[in-house]
Amino acid sequence: MEPVTAQDVHDAATRIQGHVVRTPLTVGPDTDRPFLVKPESLQPTGAFKLRGATNALALLDGDRRERGVVTHSSGNHGLALTLAAVREGVACTVVVPEGAPETKVYRIRALGARVVVVPPAERESAVEDLVAKEGATFVSPFDDRQVIAGQGTVGLEILEQSPDVTTIVVPVGGGGLASGVVTAAWTVHPRRVRVVGVEPELAADAAESLREGRRIPWEPERTYRTMADGVRVCLSDLTFAHLRDRLDAIVTVTEEEIAEGVRALAHGSRLVAEPSGALSTAALLSGKVETIPGRPEATVAVLSGGNIDPDLFVRLVEPD
Repeated sequence: MEPVTAQDVHDAATRIQGHVVRTPLTVGPDTDRPFLVKPESLQPTGAFKLRGATNALALLDGDRRERGVVTHSSGNHGLALTLAAVREGVACTVVVPEGAPETKVYRIRALGARVVVVPPAERESAVEDLVAKEGATFVSPFDDRQVIAGQGTVGLEILEQSPDVTTIVVPVGGGGLASGVVTAAWTVHPRRVRVVGVEPELAADAAESLREGRRIPWEPERTYRTMADGVRVCLSDLTFAHLRDRLDAIVTVTEEEIAEGVRALAHGSRLVAEPSGALSTAALLSGKVETIPGRPEATVAVLSGGNIDPDLFVRLVEPD
């Protein structure tokens, strides 16, 4: 497998310019553990996924555009690919696992995609069937070099916005965002900027895989225990290779720590985060990733998305 390069990420940044928001850096919610937050929740679709989907779609030729695109997603990638496709006049189908947040599924439909709901274990086979029957092009949520390159533009922006950054903390699900960000981090000086991944304890396939030195997928019955629906998927061979070779460390957080991350971002930074989006903040607030006293610009937490069910958000942010 050919790894994504720094040049791939720079090319993606040029390609998606004007189609995604250059999100700012803002102060994190904890003055005792100072850090900055990169709120990708401010993207038009509410998550970083628009970057990779836009880059991948831009590279499709005319024939594949005519046949449409298909993907599987619990929400954020589906939203992103749908918006990118609508902008280009391309038909889009999103296979959604049962149990995906209704707020995300509603928005996918509202944007104009065809939605196919299947049991979680059948999401990939359902996509394969659609590709075989309809000739649509599969755009993976993370197992795609161009998607990874697009997600890496998050890292490029951080490096430009905070030249003194020494640590970037990023959520890990399928690994596309972390693979892209860690590739971008190498564009300054190799290993100068440390990249740390974060997973829920209840969906920690990447942590186990990296510890054992081989990819160890977790079945949906295990990963679906976490409230962080955006990271219930497992690494692919491609993303595992990137993280194995490039990621500096990976930590896990509890469901209680994730809830505190959502709550702290809402009350302390005035930011809406879904549980998956709050993973990096949860790791920093719990002390599982160290910060540098008095230097918030040295540590950046990626808030990957803010598409949270309203009822869940209310429950998480209400005072105890």
